Amino acid sequence: MSLPDTAATSALDDPQRENYRISAPVEIAAYLRELMSEQARVYLRNPEGVDLHTTLCVLDARTGLMGFDLPSSSSQAESLLESDEITATAYLASIRLEFELEQPVIVRDGGGSVLRAALPQRLYRFQRRQTFRVQPTGVNYPLLQLRHPLQGELLRLRVLDVSMGGLGLLLPGDQPELPPNQDLGGCVLELDRDTRLEVGLRLLHVTQHAEIQSGRHLGCAFQTLPPETARALQLYIDQTQKRRRQMRL
Repeated sequence: MSLPDTAATSALDDPQRENYRISAPVEIAAYLRELMSEQARVYLRNPEGVDLHTTLCVLDARTGLMGFDLPSSSSQAESLLESDEITATAYLASIRLEFELEQPVIVRDGGGSVLRAALPQRLYRFQRRQTFRVQPTGVNYPLLQLRHPLQGELLRLRVLDVSMGGLGLLLPGDQPELPPNQDLGGCVLELDRDTRLEVGLRLLHVTQHAEIQSGRHLGCAFQTLPPETARALQLYIDQTQKRRRQMRL
């Protein structure tokens, strides 16, 4: 799923965070370049609970500035900037990166809007406690079939990413909204044409999708997985990770 690991402690609150700190500008820039080249999703959040999913689109080490894509409507970004503290979280394979957004400002021009910020002076690199979070390589699968908890309508939603801890879903704008903090029972995760897993989910949050204006990103955590379901899910994650490495090569 496209949300941070709920079991992992935030690097900015971890009493041992100095063990994970990176301060060298060259090393910080290298991680940021990898985030941009991978088009890895970046999660921006403030203490008031306003969050935004985006990608890094501009990185200029010479001027010390970077920029994040914003949707055509930047009202959520404006709400985010009402706080003086904004934390960015992103994932690269088996690591989690966290840093504070410094001097953020929204820049608008004819081509759209960008959230500009200074390059971070400190970046925290955490080895992820759960297995890889992978983005599917196919366009037709995986999908999640579920029944709307309030309206009873049957939905089949595209899976954006998946880990052993949960998954991220795309809710199109023409579908009924799903309220957060809901238990979603009786869901069927279709990994491919032949693999269907019955899973229970907890919907943790609903946010605007970074690339689809009317879409919503659903961040879900798995409830207890039976051993056979966990094995099938682990196999899918391993195979997807291998395919992605082969594609990069």
